[in-house]
Amino acid sequence: MKAPRFSRLFAQLALLNQHQREAVLAALRPSAGLDRIVCLIDEIRSRTRRCPRCACERCYRHGHANDLQRFRCCSCGRTFNDLTGTPLARLRLKGKWLDYLGALLDAQTVRAAAKRVDVHRNTAFRWRHRFLEWVKHDRPAQLMGIVEADELFLLESQKGSRKLDRKARKRGGKASRRGISRELDCILVARDRGGQTIDAVTGRGALTPVQLTKHLLPRLDPQALLVTDANAAYQAFARTHHIAHRSVNLSAGERVRSSLEGAIHVQNVNAYHSRFRAWLARFHGVASYRLPNYLGWRWALDGERITSAEQLLRIALGVINSSR
Repeated sequence: MKAPRFSRLFAQLALLNQHQREAVLAALRPSAGLDRIVCLIDEIRSRTRRCPRCACERCYRHGHANDLQRFRCCSCGRTFNDLTGTPLARLRLKGKWLDYLGALLDAQTVRAAAKRVDVHRNTAFRWRHRFLEWVKHDRPAQLMGIVEADELFLLESQKGSRKLDRKARKRGGKASRRGISRELDCILVARDRGGQTIDAVTGRGALTPVQLTKHLLPRLDPQALLVTDANAAYQAFARTHHIAHRSVNLSAGERVRSSLEGAIHVQNVNAYHSRFRAWLARFHGVASYRLPNYLGWRWALDGERITSAEQLLRIALGVINSSR
């Protein structure tokens, strides 16, 4: 539309009644959402833009496709856009992404999010795990000071699988054996007194020192004090890697113990377990192989670390959250 005609049309907006204004806003909302998301993607990726094939930073504009600017690499000649090589590549309906990210911040179920954004429930489920693919990697580099660690067990689930390696259970069911067994997924959670948290799905069954070496050791500050329950795996791990370690005997009723280093307890990490269980219950069971995505989702929401759709989009595009 040419400028003079747009000026005349814009001047008539003041003459609209309430119903007409609402109709105009409803018509403009999808386009406004698309323009906003395209601008955000360009802003987020502009500083880190490089060829996904050869990592060359020199490129030039090479037309538009699917509402995004395309670029051609000056080195290898490959064309790409700002979503190439990210979990969000080839996702459609970009104008609804910010609204959907709002649904993620509200931790809505698949059907509630689909209704809110007006997409099919299968689309809402696919978007959930595409957006969370890189969110789960947004973790603190190290845990420092007093670090509490404890494991959480959830009944393993093969929800959505076409073939099961066990007999099917009705409505989730329960484990056939009491206590810790290979029917339970083990989730290791470590949390320092500053609130920084790491977690990992270590596998099925009881926790082992080898799993602690793989998942906890790289993120543990050498000067940290590790506080756990009386599980022998933690004691063997700390002894092998010469890590300061204190334990509380929960089975004997010990909850808090005083020491020169401070209060020795695992109530901080156990409270995180409790919040995670209560939050996860709304989804009525999640597949075991999806657990890392839900752990990352919960960590993003815990303590209101992520409070806006723009922050969540930034992490989903691989830009580490600088607010930690």
